[in-house]
Amino acid sequence: MDNDEVLRLLERIGQADEAAFRELYRAFSRRLYAYVLRQLGDPAQAEEIVADTLYEVWRQPARFRGDAQFSTWLIGIARNKVLMAFRSRKPDSRHEDIDEVAESMASEDASAFEILAQQQRHEGVRRCMDKLSDEHRECVHLVFYEGMSLADVAAVQGCPENTVKTRLFHARQKLRNCLKLLLQREGGSSLLGAES
Repeated sequence: MDNDEVLRLLERIGQADEAAFRELYRAFSRRLYAYVLRQLGDPAQAEEIVADTLYEVWRQPARFRGDAQFSTWLIGIARNKVLMAFRSRKPDSRHEDIDEVAESMASEDASAFEILAQQQRHEGVRRCMDKLSDEHRECVHLVFYEGMSLADVAAVQGCPENTVKTRLFHARQKLRNCLKLLLQREGGSSLLGAES
């Protein structure tokens, strides 16, 4: 959905048009949920933050001026809410991402070995992602999972585009080293599949 269409919907939302809000919600809620879930790892809390973020759009649709992509602006709002959620968490608080486990087991044709290998890959990547700093993890997620441009990531993170490039470079190195160590520890198992 392009910004012109979003601006038309926001104008209607400003007039309390619930149908326009539903259309905007359908267009952006899944992507927003995926971003928040990746950051928090808690499906219930992710749903709550998505609802809060979109409620802000409902309350103040005129806040979006069209200077950036709407999705970038929306993720920026969600990011602030995610940061507040992190600050309120207990230090040891970790949640299992049930959707990822279910997705990894979704193939009806997969053998038990293939399912286990796929789970190991997911878990290995998750462990390595968890070792990244918050800024690096968010940067990787926005670029590779959300498909955002470097300029959009810079806008969300409130930093220069070159900082995003540097964060991506360092995050890739750390991920590569972490996955290599995991492979060595597991004796060359199928953590990364046949690609190593």
